[in-house]
Amino acid sequence: MPETTYSLGPLWTEIRAELRRSRQARADRRALARELAAYTTDSDLNDLGAILARHSHEETAAIRQILAQRQADARLAAAGAGPGTRPE
Repeated sequence: MPETTYSLGPLWTEIRAELRRSRQARADRRALARELAAYTTDSDLNDLGAILARHSHEETAAIRQILAQRQADARLAAAGAGPGTRPE
């Protein structure tokens, strides 16, 4: 019976590439969240909402998700719970 060997080189290359893409995506998202943190007033957020309305949901999904998370965190803070926790 012939001995079969498999090369893990291409697999590891793909895994490393995927990890690089994931790290870059997280860094990009953090940078976007920092930029969006400058929009704090109702007027700022209304202007941003008007801008987002002119683009497709696919194009603005990351921004909308960050803004929704900020809103949820603000509601939790108002209810007495910190970000990432649930009021009891």
